[in-house]
Amino acid sequence: MSIEIPLALAASVCTASASVLMRAAAAPAPGELRLRVGLVPYLLRRPQWFGGVCCMIGGFGFQIAALHFGELALVQPVIASEMLFVFGYLALRERGRVHLRDWVAAGGMAVSLGAFLYVADPSGGSAANATSESWGWAGGVIALSASVAVALSLVRGRGGRVPTAGRRAAMLGIAAGVTWGFVAAVVKELSSHLGQGAGVVFSGWSPYVLVVVGALGTYLASNAFQAGPLAASQPALTMMEPLVASLLGITLFGEHVRHSAPDLLGEAALLVVLVVSVVLLCRSPLVALDVHGRARPEAGSFRIRRDVERDVERDVGPAHR
Repeated sequence: MSIEIPLALAASVCTASASVLMRAAAAPAPGELRLRVGLVPYLLRRPQWFGGVCCMIGGFGFQIAALHFGELALVQPVIASEMLFVFGYLALRERGRVHLRDWVAAGGMAVSLGAFLYVADPSGGSAANATSESWGWAGGVIALSASVAVALSLVRGRGGRVPTAGRRAAMLGIAAGVTWGFVAAVVKELSSHLGQGAGVVFSGWSPYVLVVVGALGTYLASNAFQAGPLAASQPALTMMEPLVASLLGITLFGEHVRHSAPDLLGEAALLVVLVVSVVLLCRSPLVALDVHGRARPEAGSFRIRRDVERDVERDVGPAHR
């Protein structure tokens, strides 16, 4: 097995731990702190948030090492398996609540991800292929995409109805996932200089952009976890980050995947299976736990609908529901 695969799996474990801990820290925050600077001091008083940040830093370390040896299009889909580890944590905490559908979804995600990597066979590319102009265009597109997602999380519906908790969490999760995808590309650029000494690493732009954009991604993810159930935010985070990172790997660094007609057909089919598996796994009662780690007795959409109604009442009062 190539060294980048176990390193990427270690990064995935760290990011999954960060998601669980940061969700536990951010979920109880008052609704009026959403997308406000005031959310930061609130989180600084939560030990779980610090634990999540430490796990995230560990994930960065493993990610940098993995990208030093492998391509973005290979490493990031492996890191996307973090949903499996999120599921594993919650399954250990809530034993006896694991359904057959959950195991089928988890298996479908693992098998489809592995098969996709085998069929696509990502290879080639170099950080040296990315020009200053291409980085500028990529950064602009990422900033615009994340801004649109954040705006959609705030847009009121017909009759001035506030966005549901699920939509807020999903849109903010997309914004965070897009941002983390760009962070992965910056990490790839940084990793290409690791063998040249600390002077070369810190004389370049990538460490400083990594700190700023990484902090922004953490802030957006914290807001996504605060806005609604993990079942709404985690699929966006899980899917958008590797998708954006893989696209940047192809457009910025010149990485390539197999693209004959049969290969593209197989890759598309496996991606469909992967997306369906992630959605099913994120709809598990294990993932839609409340902030205290207790599963609500209702099942499926009714439980999530009650979550939405509670959040709306907290934010605007029962008269607007």
